[in-house]
Amino acid sequence: MKCPKCEAEVVSDALFCQHCGASLQPDKAATPAEKLKGAAPTPHDQDYDPEEELWQGGYSAKAMYGIWLAAGLASFGLLAAAIFLALTGAGMPLALGAGGVVLLLWIAIFGIFLYRKWSVHYELTTQRFIHREGILKRTTDRIEVIDMDDVTYSQGIVQRMLGVGTIQITSTDRSHPELTLIGIDDVQRIAGLIDDVRRTERRRRGLHIEAI
Repeated sequence: MKCPKCEAEVVSDALFCQHCGASLQPDKAATPAEKLKGAAPTPHDQDYDPEEELWQGGYSAKAMYGIWLAAGLASFGLLAAAIFLALTGAGMPLALGAGGVVLLLWIAIFGIFLYRKWSVHYELTTQRFIHREGILKRTTDRIEVIDMDDVTYSQGIVQRMLGVGTIQITSTDRSHPELTLIGIDDVQRIAGLIDDVRRTERRRRGLHIEAI
C-alpha cells in the first residue's frame, strides 16, 4: 500500500503514513443533510429589495393662484377707497372699516393655505404610497404600489403654466380606492414617477413569481 501523498510503502492497516504523517483514511462523504445545508442561501443571497424613498410633498401655494389674484384685486380696491375717504375726511370710520376688511380677508386666506399645507403630506417609496392627513389628530394610510390600478392627472390652463395640478390614484386598497391629491407641484413628473414605480413593482413581482 502506498501513501497517496508521498507514495511511500506503508502498512496496509496504518492510519497515518510513517514517512510524511499524512492521513491514510478515505474522506468521509457528506450526508444529504450537510449537502442541503451547504446549498441553502444566506440572507444576502435572498431576493430582498430595500425600500427607498423617491418623493415627498404636499399642497403647493401655486394651487391657490386664483384666490391670491382675487384677494389682491379686492384688497387694492378697498385700500384705494379707504385712502380716498381718509384724504377727503368724509368717512374715516368707513376707511378704517375697509382696512379691517382687507386684514381679515388675508388672515382667512392664509389660514386656508396653512390648513391645506399642514393637513396633508404624501410620501412615495419603491413599494408604498403613504398618505398622512390631519393636524391635531393625524391619520396615516399606506397603499402598496402594486395595488394601484391607474394614475392620472389633470390641469387647467393657468395650472399648466404654473406646473401644478391634481393627481387621481385608483387602487384596490379598501380605505382609499380613489385617492385625490390636489395642489401638487410639478404634477406631470410626479404622476409619471408614481406610475413608473407601480409598473416596475408589478414587473418585479411577476418575474419573482415566475422564478419560484
